[in-house]
Amino acid sequence: MNQPTDYRYLLSSRNDASKKKQSFYIKTYGCQMNERDSEKMAGLLLQMGFVAAESQDDADIVIYNTCCVRESAEDKVLGHLSILRRQKTERKFILAVGGCMTQQKDMVSLLETKHKYVDIIFGTANRHRLPEFLWRVIESGERVADISEGDENEFPEITDIPVTTREFAHKAGVNIMYGCNNFCSYCIVPYVRGREKSRPVLDVIEEIKALAKDGVKEIMLLGQNVNSYGGEWWEADVHIPATGECHKYKPEKNATFPELLKLVNEVQGIERIRFMTSHPKDFSDELIAALRDLPKVCKHVHLPLQSGSTRVLADMNRNYTKDDYISLALQLQEAIPEIAISTDIIVGYPGETEEDFADTLDVVKRIQFSGAFTFIYSKRSGTPAADRTDLIPRKTANERFDRLTSELYPIMTRKNEAKINHTFPTMVEETTGYGIYKGRINDHTLVHFRSKQELSPGDTVPVQINTAKTFYVSGTH
Repeated sequence: MNQPTDYRYLLSSRNDASKKKQSFYIKTYGCQMNERDSEKMAGLLLQMGFVAAESQDDADIVIYNTCCVRESAEDKVLGHLSILRRQKTERKFILAVGGCMTQQKDMVSLLETKHKYVDIIFGTANRHRLPEFLWRVIESGERVADISEGDENEFPEITDIPVTTREFAHKAGVNIMYGCNNFCSYCIVPYVRGREKSRPVLDVIEEIKALAKDGVKEIMLLGQNVNSYGGEWWEADVHIPATGECHKYKPEKNATFPELLKLVNEVQGIERIRFMTSHPKDFSDELIAALRDLPKVCKHVHLPLQSGSTRVLADMNRNYTKDDYISLALQLQEAIPEIAISTDIIVGYPGETEEDFADTLDVVKRIQFSGAFTFIYSKRSGTPAADRTDLIPRKTANERFDRLTSELYPIMTRKNEAKINHTFPTMVEETTGYGIYKGRINDHTLVHFRSKQELSPGDTVPVQINTAKTFYVSGTH
């Protein structure tokens, strides 16, 4: 049986023999999962002897890790690619495009026909094959277009790389699952990320332990719907003192997300645990208990609402009602009084009536969100909602959007004002110079503060809040 070619070794040997190290630049679009994917690809390239370039203008390899949640994101990528086309006439470099956008067959066809200067086209499920694709381009000059998803049990994880390739030294995202089974009518993700696949528990824990050893203090567990995580347990040696026997034990059921949180909570060196994103329909009592009881799990939940109208939610295929959502949010607030709940809301979904929108405003008033990502609906080709003809006039959607933010922002401001004259442990995120820092409270509130003490990202210090704005608070250490 032939052994698979070790393209990492081949590229590493090639770089070792070269007088000049080749450089790479990765531009990331989209969500935190994409950001983590880019960090791992960067680690992979560094492992093979490439060096990071400061900009794409002088890189030997340029990689675009793309997003396709909105068509505007695709338009932005295609516009930037046109600029690179001009650069390719002036200097020689390898251009690769991967991520969610390229997982669409129509987009692959567009890139192959109208953007022939793109050397590598790859997808979300085969980014671990980047060394192979690079080798094929470098050695033969052939163009590569491959968005194959591989075996259903194969994960596009790249774990045996330096963990020091992160954007932030003190925090990191960890993918615990891929894909989505929900098929919300407005969302393209299940079509480009595939069905849900949960990483085995041991893989996740070993990655987090390696990150903790490298100085990471905050972990963000990532998945399209982390609540539905179901990773396989590993076999464990169980010793029975009474008999002296030792046998292998592996639970029949896969681990749940609350069980995973308990294991991560035990990892030494990790101080804070966050997760994103949660689906309201899968938010269990066990997860509420984990949020309440596990000391390292931050008291913040991002819980997308999308709409407050039960009718619109059914159209969106969200599988919960207005009352279901309110009941869950109130249950969270009762169990964990300090909990901060943020959300996503779409305004102007096809067929949305004034009564439907009033229901959304009603949920906002009753739940008192600490933060919200608000969007005006825009058609996404390839989704069921894209065929709807009962579109909301742009003027009406804009007016509703303004009314929504007019309701949301005063609530967010009041919640921040309630922190004035209180002191909170704050983890430093950025140093801006002159003794001014940015950090986060446990509930994810952004803090601008002054300190006479020299601090570094990852340090946690008490900060007294003095003033508050809609999107941040300010204080002193």
